[in-house]
Amino acid sequence: MTMTIKIFTLSTCSHCRALKKFLDQHDISYHCTDVDLLESSERSEAIEELKKINPRCSFPTAVIGDRVVCGFKEKDIEEALGL
Repeated sequence: MTMTIKIFTLSTCSHCRALKKFLDQHDISYHCTDVDLLESSERSEAIEELKKINPRCSFPTAVIGDRVVCGFKEKDIEEALGL
């Protein structure tokens, strides 16, 4: 089963780094957007996209298939991934 995983992160956020490390350790591929590293218009677009799935705009936000996990909640992430 192939699942699309997209994460919105900040490059300086320890919880965001923990999420990336967790996914890497489980050999799970994902698309990552470090919002703080984007230029102005790209950043605005990423924030608008994030607000649609997480109105609080908190980091990290992971979109795993049709589930959204806000924050580094390991149990919720494992459940969404079927681990």
